[in-house]
Amino acid sequence: MKPALTIVKVGGAVVEDEQQLDRLLQDFCAIKGAKILVHGGGRRATKMAERLGIETKMVNGRRITDADMLEVVTMVYGGLVNKNVVARLQALGCDAIGLTGADANIIRSHRRPPVIVPVNDGPVAPVKQSANDSSAVDGFPVDYGFVGDVDKVANDHLARLIDAGLTPVIAPLTHDGQGHILNTNADTMASETAKAMAAAGYDVTLIYAFEKPGVLRNPDDDASVIATISRADFETYKAGGTISGGMLPKIENALAATDAGVKRVIITQATAIDGLHGTVISEE
Repeated sequence: MKPALTIVKVGGAVVEDEQQLDRLLQDFCAIKGAKILVHGGGRRATKMAERLGIETKMVNGRRITDADMLEVVTMVYGGLVNKNVVARLQALGCDAIGLTGADANIIRSHRRPPVIVPVNDGPVAPVKQSANDSSAVDGFPVDYGFVGDVDKVANDHLARLIDAGLTPVIAPLTHDGQGHILNTNADTMASETAKAMAAAGYDVTLIYAFEKPGVLRNPDDDASVIATISRADFETYKAGGTISGGMLPKIENALAATDAGVKRVIITQATAIDGLHGTVISEE
């Protein structure tokens, strides 16, 4: 029988809400078996940048991470948020260890190349390689700076920590193997970690915990939770506009995890991570 492993990703909005965070950490500690927590912290990074007089630049909801902002997110994600969460877990009797992707080489990535953002705010397309490239789209070039896209998760190192009775708490930072820290999407890090641990022989449940009770048919109605979403459902909801914005990459990451052998993926409220609530993402 495969050992069970639960990976919970918690967003920055929850990290900033003391009541929700307290409840989530208590429930997280109560999960039986091995577990990993992946956290965000973007809102806190934005506030810290403002205090330091550093401008926050966003394109379609994605943070531009220049050298100054990289210092901010490294301090906030890898320090303030990560160590605060670790300390609170210790107080609850959960023996946690705070990590970035650079620690023990657990998550390596590459710097995201520049992209063209269409003027109609549509999907991001690769930068065209030449003036004769007929596949190019009209838009403006964007260099996201020190932003990383995941290449590899060292599941063997994470397994050793788990076998030692430790609970990894991972900040949304990775490294490129050449001495550079990279700001990396926490949803993607959770998905890639889940895929890697499934490949290592774990029976993985991935839970995306945020401020809503699940994926909603009506964003203004918390009772309109969609119980199950398959890939076909996702395409239908996306085409009809039911699912849009930041929920699109979250579900794409969830579907990628199920395709790679992750047993179960759930999108749910931070106060309901018991596996009985929210939206289940399924292969079919």
